[in-house]
Amino acid sequence: MTITAGTEAFSSEGSGPNARFGIALSHGFTGSPASMLDWAKQLAGAGYAVTLPLLPGHGTSWEDLATSRWQDWYGAFEAEYLRLAARTEHTFVAGLSMGGTLALRTAADHHVSGVIAVNPGLSFYDPLARFAGILRYIRPSVDPIGDDIKKPGVSEAAYAKTPVAAVHQLHRLFRETISVLDRVTAPTLVFQSTVDRVVPPSSVATIEKRLGSKELEVVRLHNSYHVATMDNDAGQIFEQTRAFIQQHSGTGDEQL
Repeated sequence: MTITAGTEAFSSEGSGPNARFGIALSHGFTGSPASMLDWAKQLAGAGYAVTLPLLPGHGTSWEDLATSRWQDWYGAFEAEYLRLAARTEHTFVAGLSMGGTLALRTAADHHVSGVIAVNPGLSFYDPLARFAGILRYIRPSVDPIGDDIKKPGVSEAAYAKTPVAAVHQLHRLFRETISVLDRVTAPTLVFQSTVDRVVPPSSVATIEKRLGSKELEVVRLHNSYHVATMDNDAGQIFEQTRAFIQQHSGTGDEQL
């Protein structure tokens, strides 16, 4: 299918001393790399090697997303991480919402240098989401979940509808990821918006309770909603991400 303009993947091979360090980033459910592009470009501008894939079923149509599985999303992100890890000395994973879930899942399966997750999803506000496997046969789509952004005039280019079949797959991804959180031992930085109308606080609470890492920091964002990577606190996320990479790569940031 044709990819919607503005939702394309992004990558940078890196430059200078910081090219030894890689960051694989993932966008969220029904979204696209547009929500992560400023973050990715900030890291690339500092010389880091960066990959930001367009996940299967995204950037085209909600009907396309309805036919994809959580293994497709995870497999695509994992492949990008492995490609990056093969040529960098230290490789980090990062993501927004479901992208944060994928980052955590990757950290459970591979020896990553660190995890950065922004409003990661592991649970739903709507209790009916757990029954999406049945409801998908009754109602193919529900209202959109995109553009939960406090900053005026900003859009993440998410789908106008949410396919219920894909919500079922998302529920499965949440369940599978929760079951392996104890295997995540890498340093982890989580950003959590104090007002988030997409992901409930229980998601971060689950991470705090189950994560295997002894190095977990949760940073509260007070001036952003769910898509914080495009919101008022984006600068704070970018700055603290680079400090986190510097701290856990055993070297200084040559581009600071």
